[in-house]
Amino acid sequence: MGEGRGSSLVHLLVIVLSLVAFGFAIAAERRRSTGHIVTDQYNATYCAYSSDVATGYGVGSFLFLLSSESLLMGVTRCMCFGRPLAPGGNRAYSIIYFISSWLTFLIAEACLVGGAAKNAYHTKYRSAIYAQNFSCESLRKGVFIAGAVFIVVTMILNVYYYMYFTKATSQSARKTNRSSSTVGMTGYP
Repeated sequence: MGEGRGSSLVHLLVIVLSLVAFGFAIAAERRRSTGHIVTDQYNATYCAYSSDVATGYGVGSFLFLLSSESLLMGVTRCMCFGRPLAPGGNRAYSIIYFISSWLTFLIAEACLVGGAAKNAYHTKYRSAIYAQNFSCESLRKGVFIAGAVFIVVTMILNVYYYMYFTKATSQSARKTNRSSSTVGMTGYP
C-alpha cells in the first residue's frame, strides 16, 4: 500500500455501499406509487394506489447511504479525533471535501426520506367530492432522482475526502529546530 493512499477496502466499501444506495434510489423512482380515481357501488369516490414498493426502496437507499457515510466517518474519526492533520494543501482539501460531503449527504438523505414519506402518504377515502378536476396525490417525479444524483456526488466527495485525509495524516508536521530563541529573550538554565 502506498504512503498516504489509505485503505483500498475502505475505498471499495464506500463506493459499493453508495452504488447500492444509488440503485435503490433509481428503483424507488421507477416504482413510485400512482393513484387513480375509483367509484364504488355506493357512488363514493376514492383513490386506489399501486404498490408501495418505492417507499421500501427509498428507505433502503437511505440506510445504505447512511452506512457508507458512517463507515467513512468511523474510519476517519469524523476528522475531530485521532491524529492531527499536517498543515498544508492536503489538510485544506480534506476540510473542503469533508464539509462538502456532509452537505451533499444531508441533501441526499432529505430527498430520500422526504420521497419515501410522501410516497407512503395516500389520500384517504372520500365520500363526496365537489371538485371538477380531482386528482390523487402522488409523489412528484424526480425526488428520488435528485437523491440519486446527490448520492453519486456524495460518493465522489467521500473518496476525495478520504484520499486527502490519509495524505494529511501520514505527513509529518514540519517542526523547526532552532538553536536559539528568535524572540530575543535570554535562555534559562
